[in-house]
Formats: sequence, structure tokens, C-alpha cells
Amino acid sequence: MSTFAKRERLLLADLLETAGPEAPTLCEGWLTRDLAAHVVVRERRPDAAGGILVKQLAPRLERVMAEYAAKPYEELIQLIRTGPPRFSPFSLKQVEEMSSTVEFYVHTEDVRRAQPDWTPRELDSVFQDALWSRLERSARLLGRGVPTGLVLRRPNGQTTVAHRGTPVVTVTGEPSEVLLFSYGRQSVAKVEVEGDQDAIAKLGASKELGI
Repeated sequence: MSTFAKRERLLLADLLETAGPEAPTLCEGWLTRDLAAHVVVRERRPDAAGGILVKQLAPRLERVMAEYAAKPYEELIQLIRTGPPRFSPFSLKQVEEMSSTVEFYVHTEDVRRAQPDWTPRELDSVFQDALWSRLERSARLLGRGVPTGLVLRRPNGQTTVAHRGTPVVTVTGEPSEVLLFSYGRQSVAKVEVEGDQDAIAKLGASKELGI
């Protein structure tokens, strides 16, 4: 049985292939070639991927990313499709599902929503529930640096607190959209934002939302 991570992986690979190596993405400074290199390095070069989270390792990550971005684009796409090598923790189905479902969903939308004619995908309720579950686990990490209180809510009333504080801003939408907002894609997330107007403005101007 295919997993959400596998489905989103293949969709991302197809989108990257169709877009070509020089298409824009929502990742600042990255074209599709750079995004493809990031996905491959994350799964295949643990010696460099630590730079995603650890600033001291970022220079090495940048060098390795540049090496992979210089490879033939078709090779990068094939590496994404085939997935991580056996020695990678990501090769374990459970690990991939927990750690890569959101990764691939967000990057799929990074490609889709960078296009002027994009429309939201229709996602089934099971996938929405899966995204919400992952968002609940990571909400406080994602919102740790924001300058306001931040509550995330889905249409059925379920909420999770991303950051405690006042005044409080409440972001409401389908889990897929709230997740994109929480990962710093506020400009394209289809959500409703409620609260003190000054607080909303501060949150909108903040660069601290996400990882």
C-alpha cells in the first residue's frame, strides 16, 4: 500500500519535471533545480543535511547543494523518484511517512503555487487529518519565534497553540492551508486570520514562522 509520503514524492517529481530546471518556487532564491537538489541532499547526504537546522553546518550544506544542483536535472528528478538509498533512515517506511509527508507536500505546493494560475488541490479528509496530526506535533517548534500569541484552528474547531502570548492571533483553515501558513508560506495560504490588527501586522511581517 502506498503511503502519503510516497504519493507526494511522486507528485513533486512529476511537477519538477514538467516545470523544468529554471522555474520559480516559493523558496526565496531557489529555482526548481535548487529545490530538487535540496530534496536529494536531505535524503542522501546526511553529512551535509544537518546544515538545514544547524547554522554552523550551513556552509557545508551550501557547497554540497551546489554540487548536486550542477548535476543533470533529469538525474535529480530520477533520484527523487527512486527515493533514498538503503542506508538512509528515510528508507524505512515509518520514518519516511513521519518525516517526509509534510516535507514533500510543502515543496509540492512551493512549485504549484509559484505559478500564476495555480488553484488549491482537493485533498481527502484522511490526508487532511494526517497533516493536522503532524502540525499538532510541530506547532510549537514552528511558532517558537513569532512576536504574538498564535493559535491554529481547523474548521471543525480543533485547535493547537503554536505560541503562547498576548495579543493572540488565530489562524483558521483546512489543515493543509494552516500547515502552509505555519511553514512560512503566509502569502499563498488560504486561511482566515483573526485578532488585534497590530498583532496581525507584526505576525505578517515576521520572518520567524517556520523552520
